[in-house]
Amino acid sequence: MKTKVLMVCLGNICRSPLAEGILRSKVDQTSILVDSAGTAGYHIGNPPDKRSILVAQKHGINISHQRSRQFSTSDFKDFDLIFAMDTSNFRNILRLATSTDDEKKVKLLLDEVDLDTNEVPDPYYGGTEGFERVYEMLDKACEAVAKKLN
Repeated sequence: MKTKVLMVCLGNICRSPLAEGILRSKVDQTSILVDSAGTAGYHIGNPPDKRSILVAQKHGINISHQRSRQFSTSDFKDFDLIFAMDTSNFRNILRLATSTDDEKKVKLLLDEVDLDTNEVPDPYYGGTEGFERVYEMLDKACEAVAKKLN
């Protein structure tokens, strides 16, 4: 049985698609399924932001095939671990939880590593350097998650 991991940000076009792609590159995909979603439905069906695609490609990861989707209550049933990119999305996910078992699945991704913050900043309104910084943060966190899962 596969372990199923969901990465969640606001729009599912910047941070969570990167986190999905990075974690996929670090785990055995025959035993671990990784997906991503957004708490808002702004970009449903759209590919990741071009800057996320470019920074992923720079590191040898292709996320261009991903499409944005909105987080739903069924994700609690479908996933074993749900990682939020920041406290706002963490709270939004927990609002949809229907049980303590649902709540226990939700974690802040950066709590998996020792960084100066536990929030992945949203790089959407910044330049490409913000996407590179986010990539580096996500890479460290996904490495820690992969070690626990593999």
